[in-house]
Amino acid sequence: MQLPFTVEQFFDVIRSYNTAVWPAQLVLLALALVAVVLVVLPQRWSGAGVSLILATLWAWLGLVYHLAFFTTINPLAYAFAAISVAAAAAFFWHGVILRQLEFRWVISARVGVGFAFVVFALIVYPAWSTFSGHGYPALPTFGLPCPTTLFTIGILAFAVPPYPRSVLIGPVLWCFVGAQAAFLFGVHADLGLIVAGVFGLVLLARSAGVNPPSDVMQ
Repeated sequence: MQLPFTVEQFFDVIRSYNTAVWPAQLVLLALALVAVVLVVLPQRWSGAGVSLILATLWAWLGLVYHLAFFTTINPLAYAFAAISVAAAAAFFWHGVILRQLEFRWVISARVGVGFAFVVFALIVYPAWSTFSGHGYPALPTFGLPCPTTLFTIGILAFAVPPYPRSVLIGPVLWCFVGAQAAFLFGVHADLGLIVAGVFGLVLLARSAGVNPPSDVMQ
């Protein structure tokens, strides 16, 4: 594939982003941890809270990274920004406004895989990237597309079915777009996106796309 930018330019954008937004990365990571706590220790408003956090992450991804930084080297970043903002809108509409998303920690293979993706996104991904030669500030920090997508797929594994399909479309789409970085840019941790994309398709197939009853806990 012929890219409109070089590998060096790609990592230069990440460096510029990390330098410009610091310490926002810590805030985004804190939001992710809050979302995990709300899943493990659910409250009546946890579904809306987790959905709001996911909406915030995807809005940041679209408006700050793609629109403000990645567009400087890649015209397709405008489309990526639109997809990200649409994903944010889906989480906000279905999860915050309509309250159609609930998240529960239960003992199941689906939740186990989801938890593995959360751990991968928050701990394994940055460690793997660093050991692969892409340490900070060239590190794709949490809040950038790939770790955010992995985290999102992981959290959606905790969603109480049936849930609206639309919240999965953006993250699953980005799994297969972002996975190319593993081969084109040498970010080997992005290979996890291929597995996450397949798992996301499974989650997509599980949903009937309707509002989950409030008493469903499975």
